[in-house]
Amino acid sequence: MKLIKPVNYLLIFLLTLFMVSQKVSAQALKKRIDKIILSEIKDKNGPGGVFMVAKNGKPIYKKAFGKANIELDVDLKTENVFQLGSMTKQFTAIAILMLEEQGKVNTKDSISKYIPDYPNGNTLTIHHLLTHTSGIKDFTKMKSLKEIAQKEMTPKMMVDFFKNEPVDFAPGEKFDYNNSGYVVLGYIIELVSGETYEDFVGKYIFQKLGMSQSRYATDRQIILNRAYGYQKKESGYVNKTIINFSVPYSSGALMSTLDDMLKWQTALNNDVLLKSENSKKAFTRYSLNNNQEITYGYGWHLRDINGVPTREHGGSVFGFKTMAVYIPGEDIYVIGLTNCDCNSPTKIIQEIAKLVLDSSDRK
Repeated sequence: MKLIKPVNYLLIFLLTLFMVSQKVSAQALKKRIDKIILSEIKDKNGPGGVFMVAKNGKPIYKKAFGKANIELDVDLKTENVFQLGSMTKQFTAIAILMLEEQGKVNTKDSISKYIPDYPNGNTLTIHHLLTHTSGIKDFTKMKSLKEIAQKEMTPKMMVDFFKNEPVDFAPGEKFDYNNSGYVVLGYIIELVSGETYEDFVGKYIFQKLGMSQSRYATDRQIILNRAYGYQKKESGYVNKTIINFSVPYSSGALMSTLDDMLKWQTALNNDVLLKSENSKKAFTRYSLNNNQEITYGYGWHLRDINGVPTREHGGSVFGFKTMAVYIPGEDIYVIGLTNCDCNSPTKIIQEIAKLVLDSSDRK
């Protein structure tokens, strides 16, 4: 005679209770995230942003707020394509490390090895450019920038635009965030690879990682799901100021989506593009000539939330602002992309990252 095992109703009850508790906890977290976002993005009929939180490579929160196109009254959706601004620097830095892994460049190389006529190029290294410690003039701070902002510039023309400007300090003397350094890096990528920066990143990063909605920015071509960029004046919202994307170039001219950026972060975690020992170079804190440590690696700010290490970077370009925080110890990725430079996601993302970190189960 076959005996029927008694049902452990207590175990079933406890498991059910646990599952309900987890669901309620997740819903409460989402409401708290909503509250953080809505405290900053208050105009539901104006431009807004898209936000995502991922844990262990999987989204646990993803939502859009505001309009993708005000004139047509089209709501933003999480699939929209945004300009990244300076988050582009992540891709430029990794591209340099990819070329180094191939033996085509060395971060210790002087700039004069690749650009012989660069003033004092023998004292400047690729490392200085990557870490914003070069001291060369940041072209975004030059008054004459408006003269070229809408012109089609080659990488060489961009480098020539600022290379003869007086330096701000000697290489390695201090950290000062610098867009010019990343323009020079893009030019070096082209000189070494024999391909345009756009093609190199598109082929060896975007295509390889399946980032099908990511690309070099353009205002001319039709881009499916493009979010339109806005600025806010005293009279109200206006369409963003037009620039030629050959100007920000490798310092700020890429576009992407929430999902593609998660693919990017996942690829970095899994060493898809680089060997582990080489990718670590991007996430190492380096020191100045006086041995003072800086909180920047190659393409990322290396900070912390209450002592927990983070990798962060934001971006700003006419009509758009972006921000992402990654917490490697917990595999938490928080990112926000906004389509008005009146809506900065920096505070939002940092607050969400802290909230999710505090809510996560940590040993």
